Amino acid sequence: MLAWLKTIIALPFNVLVVVPALTLWLTGWRWRAGHPALMVSGALLLAAGLLLAVWTMWLFDRVGRGTAAPWNPPRRLVVRGPYCHVRNPMITSVLTMLLAESLLLNSWALVVLLLIFWLGNVIYFPLVEEKTLRQRFGDDYALYQKNVPRWLPRLTPWHLPE
Repeated sequence: MLAWLKTIIALPFNVLVVVPALTLWLTGWRWRAGHPALMVSGALLLAAGLLLAVWTMWLFDRVGRGTAAPWNPPRRLVVRGPYCHVRNPMITSVLTMLLAESLLLNSWALVVLLLIFWLGNVIYFPLVEEKTLRQRFGDDYALYQKNVPRWLPRLTPWHLPE
């Protein structure tokens, strides 16, 4: 539990709370009510993103025997639940929650933050993360990588052959 608490504080808490708060403060943001449809959409996206985040963290803990943090990575390759459809559902959950924040807080600055976060991950994953995963999980990860897309989910689930 302590390992996950450290991971949550270090990673998603900073991306979803600290950096957006600083962004809003630095841009002089003042809250104005958005259109009710945007507020409802934001609330639904926030709930969906949070649910996906909890699900993926649970899978990393129970199946992978680790966390999303580089200092405590999973020991086993996780190919269950949303990981059968897309390789990076944790990032999808964070992007979904950032979009929800931008809608709920009626802030274009947070949309820009979302785009910067996404672009950073588009660069980071192929250059760093995927190389590390190939080294850690070998042929299983290479096969997973060939069959499961990085960002856009496949419609049918894919599983490692047994």
